[in-house]
Amino acid sequence: MLRIYNVVLEMAADAATVAERIERRDRDLARQMRRAIASVALNTAEGMANTAGHKRQRYQTALGSAREVLACIEVAKAMRYVNDVDRALLDRMDHVIGTLARLVYSRA
Repeated sequence: MLRIYNVVLEMAADAATVAERIERRDRDLARQMRRAIASVALNTAEGMANTAGHKRQRYQTALGSAREVLACIEVAKAMRYVNDVDRALLDRMDHVIGTLARLVYSRA
């Protein structure tokens, strides 16, 4: 199992709290964010169980979804749905995105 998977789950828990705050102002954005959060975890888990080419594809999908979660937070901040986001969540997201990017692009 990838060590990053546990960090992904922690990120998911923290991001779900932010999604709850966003939902008070924008239900659609919160729903999209939740789908992206789930996609990061599910595709990371699926990638761990796949072989070469499919593994990379799953990690690439997880990476795109992780970036989408971050974009949802940035949009929510820009639209003033949330004022502040826990720095620990943003650090976890950076860690997840960086690790997934290395998994995807180191073999390119």
